[in-house]
Amino acid sequence: MATYAIGDIQGCFTALQQLLRTVGFDAAHDRVWLVGDLVNRGAESLAALRWAREMGDRLVMVLGNHDLHLLAVAEGYVQPRRNDTLAEILAAPDRAVLLDWLRRRPLLHVEGKWAMVHARLLPQWNIAQAQRLAVEVETVLRADDYREFLAQMYGNTPTRWQDDLHGVNRLRLITNVMSRLRFCSPEGEIEFAHKGPPEDRPAGFFPWYAAPARASAEATVIFGHWSALGYRSEQNTIALDSGCLWSGRLTALRLEDRQVFQLPCAGLPGVKKHWQ
Repeated sequence: MATYAIGDIQGCFTALQQLLRTVGFDAAHDRVWLVGDLVNRGAESLAALRWAREMGDRLVMVLGNHDLHLLAVAEGYVQPRRNDTLAEILAAPDRAVLLDWLRRRPLLHVEGKWAMVHARLLPQWNIAQAQRLAVEVETVLRADDYREFLAQMYGNTPTRWQDDLHGVNRLRLITNVMSRLRFCSPEGEIEFAHKGPPEDRPAGFFPWYAAPARASAEATVIFGHWSALGYRSEQNTIALDSGCLWSGRLTALRLEDRQVFQLPCAGLPGVKKHWQ
């Protein structure tokens, strides 16, 4: 049995299927870990979402910002953005089943010495604390009144973690960190504006994985969300978003031996013709 962790798919289902064939994936025995952003911007989001749900317990997926965006759009709390490709999902006859499955995915998955999150963890959060915080949001998203949180999920505040945060501010910050963050200060202040490579970091901020005394270094953290970073393995973190959507590559990591596989995505169905 092998476990393959795969970077952001964003509706590029043909690329995903080709990559799985390349690695010799056996659906009867192997497992797939997805770092989130399964849907949106690519043209095959509905196919990707249906496939993921049908995989059952052979698949582990954490929620990314585009997956959460789909849930918010579906409930009417935000309007679709100009480049969204969610209409096919929203019009699908199995929409309700698919969205119910999606909102029950975790924000963080921990297994042995591995941890997987879509975006980041704050420097002061160790893995055990991050697990507890993720469960707080997961519990709300899986509850009958989950819509109350989705209605208030968007926003860039608070910008700094405090243990005594409560209510929607606490839930929003946890969600923002795990699904959106790239840069933060050593003290855990959050910066959302910069999306470029780590070399262009704003003054006073670090790529989250390079923050001094990062408590989550006890595990190897797999993440996505940062196509400008590309595949990168350093400081006990592994970045897997290598920009498949933007004619980059789709990357898979086999956890058992850490072998990396990459599929060039340019020209495949659902893939954009330029890097953005």
